[in-house]
Amino acid sequence: MNIDEYAKYDALGLAELVSGRHVAPKELAETAARAIEAINPAINAVVETYSDRIDSLDEKTLGDGPFRGVPFLMKDVFGHEAGRKIEFGSRLCKDMIVQTDTHYCRLLQASGVNILGRSAAPEYSMSGTTEGALYGNTSTPWKRGYSAGGSTGGGMAAVVAGIVPIAHGSDIAGSIRVPASFCGGVGLKPSRGRISFGPILDENGYGLAQNFVQTKTLRDCAAMLDCLAVPQPGDPFIIPKPAESYATLSRKNPPRLRIGWSTKALMNIETDKEVAQAVERTAKTLAQMGHEVSEDSPEFDPSVMRSMADVWFFGFDQRLEGYSKRNGRPIGPETLEPVVFMIYEHARQMKPVQFLNAMAALNTARRRLGHYFTKYDVWLSPTTAHVAEPWGKYNLGRTDVTMDTLSETIFQPVFQFTLPHNITGTPAISLPLAMHSSGLPIGVQL
Repeated sequence: MNIDEYAKYDALGLAELVSGRHVAPKELAETAARAIEAINPAINAVVETYSDRIDSLDEKTLGDGPFRGVPFLMKDVFGHEAGRKIEFGSRLCKDMIVQTDTHYCRLLQASGVNILGRSAAPEYSMSGTTEGALYGNTSTPWKRGYSAGGSTGGGMAAVVAGIVPIAHGSDIAGSIRVPASFCGGVGLKPSRGRISFGPILDENGYGLAQNFVQTKTLRDCAAMLDCLAVPQPGDPFIIPKPAESYATLSRKNPPRLRIGWSTKALMNIETDKEVAQAVERTAKTLAQMGHEVSEDSPEFDPSVMRSMADVWFFGFDQRLEGYSKRNGRPIGPETLEPVVFMIYEHARQMKPVQFLNAMAALNTARRRLGHYFTKYDVWLSPTTAHVAEPWGKYNLGRTDVTMDTLSETIFQPVFQFTLPHNITGTPAISLPLAMHSSGLPIGVQL
């Protein structure tokens, strides 16, 4: 199979070729390896490949799920496959080896995917762009030197560029959906608790973060949700699954929905005119389909971003000190990027009362947002206020950022429409529904 033919298929399409014996998993792995060699130099999305799952793949080790044999990349954050590296995009964790599989990893393996490498991520997922000192910067496939988004920019860029049809993603403030917007892919953040973070963690980010995947198509997204939304022993709570599979439901028309839509700035970042027009066109299309559509923006206090950051950062110092001890490297400017080192120093000074106050602020925001969802089944908005921008703006290597300006400079410009769903725990998906006159994709979020 050549690279161009391979890139035409989504993940289920390739799996159908495997099940029909039109292609073998090893051939797909070899094609993916050639795609990495041909495409990755231009976008820098893949940081490691596993030769034992390409050149010497034992097909008997693959799961028998609906994605059997499909090439897959694990994000360099919270993938956790035993015996493989996880570096969190950081020099502090360079060459660190995972000791234990996550439930997520084992469910992925059961789905049948062939995990053949790792994708790039910013240091500890602390940015909405995938740029870093350890492996360099990742480009959107649409324009070299422009951000692929973050923190799952490597995986989404690889999917859209045709390296793999599906990749791991995680999302604590928008890290699946922002790359989907900047790269032009499909990115779903599932509901809080839908996918287990065990056994290593109870909940990541005190419930703000979710693990899932990044895809080319909705059908891949739905089918993989069926594979991964499997409660595990010891999970803090279980969300009942629908009576029918997500794959089946994705092929059915929904009932008439109440949809609220808005492009109003939630964190003082004005929405690009063409992005706003894309959302408005989507609203009109949904109304034409028979849904009840109203222009209405939820109530949201921009200062909540700072509260979210305090929740995110609380205990970060202890985490890094554990990595430092494990890897035998000191914490400092030589092992951490400037913004991350600043966050580490801030975390060392944090008091429990700051964390408790921040959690209380998130609860207040959640309750206010909850009123919006008593009126509407769906909130339609931009995914990001703007399309992909040149490298550097949200780079963790910046030396002009202080804790007082961190939220306004690094977080709010990319996460203003995505963060509310992490706070409420509601599912949210970014879809590539328009193109900007600059030649870059526009993501629309539901």
